[in-house]
Amino acid sequence: MKNDMLISVIVTTYNRPDALSAVIQALLDQTDMNFEVVIADDGSSEPTREMIRSFQRSAIRKGLKRIIHAWQPDNGFRASAARNLGVFASHGDYLIFLDGDCLPRPDFVERHRLIAETNFMVSGSRVLLSEKFTNKLLTGAQPIAVYARGFLYWLAQRLAGNANKIVPLIHLPDSRMRHYRTVRWSRIKSCNLAIWRNNFSAVNGFDESFVGWGHEDADLVLRLARHGVRRKGGAFSTEVFHLWHKENTRASESKNRQRVEERMKSGVTKATIGLSDHPKDEERVESGFE
Repeated sequence: MKNDMLISVIVTTYNRPDALSAVIQALLDQTDMNFEVVIADDGSSEPTREMIRSFQRSAIRKGLKRIIHAWQPDNGFRASAARNLGVFASHGDYLIFLDGDCLPRPDFVERHRLIAETNFMVSGSRVLLSEKFTNKLLTGAQPIAVYARGFLYWLAQRLAGNANKIVPLIHLPDSRMRHYRTVRWSRIKSCNLAIWRNNFSAVNGFDESFVGWGHEDADLVLRLARHGVRRKGGAFSTEVFHLWHKENTRASESKNRQRVEERMKSGVTKATIGLSDHPKDEERVESGFE
């Protein structure tokens, strides 16, 4: 992908300003020279808004063009709607979805740009960090720039039980080996997922009729596949560090999984309620530096 193409990093968050602040700081330290950050906020309260504003008032760092805060009211777990709002507020032709508790390495955007391929979505993976190590990071007891540390540092953290894996931190080159031969919706993580904007728009984005936790990302992948978009592996290139948190309630998982399985038998490609339903009167979009 050309270096002059703008990439939009869509960061989903909800009332966790300490983790989001660390993620934004990591995005300020990126090596890529042409991207924007859009905070897709699922109803966070004022402390998150103020923290984002403090970054928006800061000087531009390297290739970061702007920080946008796209907010919707807190009406329960509505990650699909928040992500769609983030895409609506964005400007890039290539979208990278990242969760607000996942620290990207300095070459995260650069590596996504490197392996981007027309009519492919790229599914990345993550290194899970321990509760103790996460607390050290977010309280300042451990330097937050651990996302920039090398393999030997992370080997020590793995041995100490602070990280669940480290092998995917090794970079492997781009090749056809990354192409999935068949459609697979398992192990898709929207915390690290890249999609071309035109492909995302063609299927009307995430389906907001999926409410509560679970499988809205699998549904998106299935619909993209029906539209002709293939899946490509981003592991060993775009790994992120997932800060520990208590698991969200999964009361809706079985229902959402059943919906995905039913849709596997149908020809549905477009979201019932999706990207085209934005903007809404209750939503708010604020941009810092252009």
